[in-house]
Amino acid sequence: MQIKFMGAAKEVTGSKHLITTKSGLKILLDCGMYQGKGLETDSMNRNLGFDPQEIDYLILSHAHIDHSGLIPYIYKMGFTGTVLCSPATRDLCSILLADAGRIQEADTHTFNKKMREQGKEEVEPIYTLADAQACMQCFISVPYHKKFNIEGEVTVEFYDTGHILGSSAILLEVKEGRKKIRICFTGDIGRYNTQILRDPEPFPQVDYLIMESTYGDRKHKSFDNAEQDLLQAVLDTCTKKRGKLIIPSFAIGRAQEIIYTLNQLKGKGLLPDIDVFVDSPLSVSATNIMRLHTECFNDVIIERMKKDPDPFGFDKLQYIQSVEASKALNVRNKTCVIISASGMMEAGRVKHHLANNIENPRTTILCVGYCSPTTLGARIMRGDEHVSIFGHQYTVRADLRRIDAYSAHADYEEMIRYISCQNKKKLKKIFLVHGEEETQVNFRDTLHKNGFNEVEIPSFREAYTL
Repeated sequence: MQIKFMGAAKEVTGSKHLITTKSGLKILLDCGMYQGKGLETDSMNRNLGFDPQEIDYLILSHAHIDHSGLIPYIYKMGFTGTVLCSPATRDLCSILLADAGRIQEADTHTFNKKMREQGKEEVEPIYTLADAQACMQCFISVPYHKKFNIEGEVTVEFYDTGHILGSSAILLEVKEGRKKIRICFTGDIGRYNTQILRDPEPFPQVDYLIMESTYGDRKHKSFDNAEQDLLQAVLDTCTKKRGKLIIPSFAIGRAQEIIYTLNQLKGKGLLPDIDVFVDSPLSVSATNIMRLHTECFNDVIIERMKKDPDPFGFDKLQYIQSVEASKALNVRNKTCVIISASGMMEAGRVKHHLANNIENPRTTILCVGYCSPTTLGARIMRGDEHVSIFGHQYTVRADLRRIDAYSAHADYEEMIRYISCQNKKKLKKIFLVHGEEETQVNFRDTLHKNGFNEVEIPSFREAYTL
C-alpha cells in the first residue's frame, strides 16, 4: 500500500492525501483548495497531480474549503466515485461548495473583464455553482462510530475531532491478505472545553497516523478569559470610542462561537445596548445548519438550551442577507459590532467593511483566528502601515486586537493530549501535514520529547510505502 501527499505538505491548505491499496483501489483523503497565495493559488488548484477518474472513494474529514473545496472540480474533471463524510459535514458542504462556486464565477468574470481590456486570453472558472450543486449527488453520510465497508477490503469509521460541526478523524482498516493495516487521518484537531462542540474523542490504536500540525509550536490562551476579552473590545470600541468593532470570522464555527459568547453576555446583562450584525449569508445558513445538528453539541450548551432554546440569537442581533443591507452598514455612522466572513480577510463582505473603516481610528479590527502568512489578515495584524484592498492602498489607522482563544485548532499541548490514546510502541510512524515547515520541525521535536520517535514531514507529492 502506498500513500502520496498531494497537498498540505509543509503548508497549511490544500489537503489531499492519496492512498493506493495493493489491489489498486484508490482512496483520496480530503480534496481541499489551496488558499491565500495570490495568482499562484489558481495553478496549484488546477494541477491536481492525479486523474480524478481513477479515484474510487473520497473520504472527507470536514467541510472547510481547504479540505473540501476542490470536490466540484474533480467532479467536473470526471470523478464518479463516492464521497464519504459525517451527516453535518455533508450539510455544510451543500452551502460551502455552492458559495465557492459563486465566488469562482464572480472572480473569473472580474478577471476576464481586465483580460479583454488588455487583449489577453480569458480563463474559465475552476468550477461553477452548477458543478458544486451537481457534485453533491456523490455524497453519502456516515454517522460517527458506524463502520462503512469498501469492497470488502477497507473499513472506514469516523471519530469526532471537535474542530467544527461534523469534523472527523478518519480511521481506515485496510486488509492485505491476512494482514490488516490501521491508518488514522486526524483532519483538523479541535480544542478541549469549548463552548459549543464536544471535546476531540480518542480513537483506537493505529499503525500509522497522518496528523495536522497547524499550531504545532503555539500555546493558546485559555477560554476562561475569552468572554471578558470580547466584552472589553466591545466596551472600548462601542462605548468609549463610539466606533465600529469589525470581527472577521469564518462563517462556520468561529462566527457561531462569537455569536454564542455575545448571547451569553447579553443574558448576563453585561452587553451594551448596541446593534450586532452578522453580515454573511453563509454564516446565516451555517448557523441554521448548526441548529439542526445538536448531536455535535457538548453537555453544557445542551443544558443551557433548556432555558435559552436559541443560543445563536438575541434582540439586538441581526442577520444580514441582502447586498443592499450590507452596503448600508458601510455608510452607517452609529456604533455597532459587525461579524463578517472571511476570517483571513481575503474575500467576502468583510473586505468591503475593512475598506470603508480601516482608516478610521475609532474602528477596531478584532482577529479571532489563524491567518495564513500571505493573506490580507496577516498583513493587517502584523502591523503593516499600508495595505491593498480591491487594488487601492489604505493606511491602517484602526486599532488592532487579537483573541487567540477562539481558534478552532488545537495547540501543541492539546495535540499531544489528543494522541495520548495511542501506544507509542505500536505506532509505527506519524506523518505531519497541514502546517508551515518551521512549525512542523518544532512540533516534531516536541513529539520526540514526548516519546513519539518515528515522525516524518512529507514533501509535496512525496510517496511512502506502508
